[in-house]
Amino acid sequence: MSHHASATAESAPDPSESPGGPAAHPRVREPLVLAVLVVLSVVGAVIGADLVAKLGISANTSVVGALIAMLIGRVPLAGLRRMRSVHRQNLAQSAISAATFASANALLTSIAVPYVFGRRDLVWPMLAGAFIGLLIDTWVLYRSFGSRLLPATAAWPPGTAAAETIKAGDRGGKRALVLGAGTLVGIGGTLLSLPLSAAGVAFLGNVWALLMFGVGLGLREFSPALFHTDLGVGYVPHGVMVGAGVVALGQAAVVLVRRRGGAGKPDAATSSPAAPAGSAADPTTAVTVDESGLRRTLLRGYALFVAGAVVLAVVGGLLGDMSPAGLVGWVLFAAFAALVHELIVGLAAMQSGWFPSFAVTLIFLVFGLLIGIPSVPLALLVGYVSATGPAFADMGYDLKAGWLLRRDHRPWDPYEREGRREQFRAALIGFAAALVVVAVLWQSYFRQGLVPPVAKVYADTVRHGLGDAGVLRTMLLWAVPGALVQLLGGTRRQMGVMLATGLLILTPHACWLVLAALAVRVAYRKLRGPRADEELNLVGAGLIAGSSLGDSAQILKAG
Repeated sequence: MSHHASATAESAPDPSESPGGPAAHPRVREPLVLAVLVVLSVVGAVIGADLVAKLGISANTSVVGALIAMLIGRVPLAGLRRMRSVHRQNLAQSAISAATFASANALLTSIAVPYVFGRRDLVWPMLAGAFIGLLIDTWVLYRSFGSRLLPATAAWPPGTAAAETIKAGDRGGKRALVLGAGTLVGIGGTLLSLPLSAAGVAFLGNVWALLMFGVGLGLREFSPALFHTDLGVGYVPHGVMVGAGVVALGQAAVVLVRRRGGAGKPDAATSSPAAPAGSAADPTTAVTVDESGLRRTLLRGYALFVAGAVVLAVVGGLLGDMSPAGLVGWVLFAAFAALVHELIVGLAAMQSGWFPSFAVTLIFLVFGLLIGIPSVPLALLVGYVSATGPAFADMGYDLKAGWLLRRDHRPWDPYEREGRREQFRAALIGFAAALVVVAVLWQSYFRQGLVPPVAKVYADTVRHGLGDAGVLRTMLLWAVPGALVQLLGGTRRQMGVMLATGLLILTPHACWLVLAALAVRVAYRKLRGPRADEELNLVGAGLIAGSSLGDSAQILKAG
């Protein structure tokens, strides 16, 4: 995407925007903004809970929030015109998407695990533990976004889609027409059960990463016909993810210990999550969180996950069920699993827009069974781990959207820091709404048998065990190709993680859509040169936006 030299409509400072002066970013505490965020958060939380309980799916509602904020800003009332600010719209989409993912993927799914397992008395303790894990999860992403491990310049496709939607609505003209056409096509694809968001992602993400994603999708869909065996069963994809994940963690460790060339001492600004390398940092290349800052964030994140696991163990009654040594081991393992889960899920989401939360959680569930964790502590561990990851990915999407909307602002550094902080606060409003909605609705859903399908899988696996002594052998065997592909791709491409992600997803026609879009992208680049990426980004954003709207509209079907 090209970078505009002049200030544009989306970045031009508005002196009326906030009491902080012309350069201040809009704040969530502004009465109008706060009211909009609270209403949208409740709407998003209800949509998320309803869809995951009734249909087993979750929707990215950030585009919905952005569109609603745009419509509010065009109501002919003087006070509502302030919502025309693209930065306020960014706060709106951050809040509603945070609420949706929190209610669906983090809270309702987590508390369903002990419920299905038969321990309804543990639902409220699990809700407390899952909410703590959710908050830590998002804080870690907020503090590490913009590092070399999780760079702002990476794809984060749904975030790009949200930003392009907001910018097109603000500027109008040809951009709006192209985005609108892509959105209509995406909605049509949803009605025809075609995952056109897969094609949209292929226009936005890393080509090599998405090539491996497409290969994985194809192997999953066509392996029964090609090899007379289903590569999606028998823990084969999980083994590939284990190998790729182990290498990815090693690559992350290399990033953590790497020193900046020529840096004598850490810059004072880098203590902030969005601090620039210098006052004239270029937002298209700047690493806003250095290795030391990233290292501190991950260590603090692990310590916080340990504290959260301790709270869950206490309120969940594990103190009387486990030996002191066993309890310490459970706490340390739960914290490690939560941190690793969010990182692997975040890396996959960064490149493809898909996050393999179910698979990575299931891997730690299998490890828990293999090392002999008792069933009740294991059920709580699974709920705790599954609460991390989705919100981590979603916060990455939202911060990517904000980064794209703010990067033309001058001075960029303080504005970017303020913007990220306000987006984090918007997400906290979304989480609070999700907590209230789930606390009110879960009993109604569960009494009707409306339980997220993945929670049933987790609970059944905890209850019945692996059932096959060869599971570990299978996973270790398939970990080898996963590790090799991940090594080949390196940290930036995450090819092994993306191959495993594709193997874990059985979505008809997604393989062909990804590969065809990549072929179009390569050919169009040769034809149009540097302008191709900007044009294809807009088309891809429209397809993703349309698919997101179509998914959100399925709440009507669920009702």
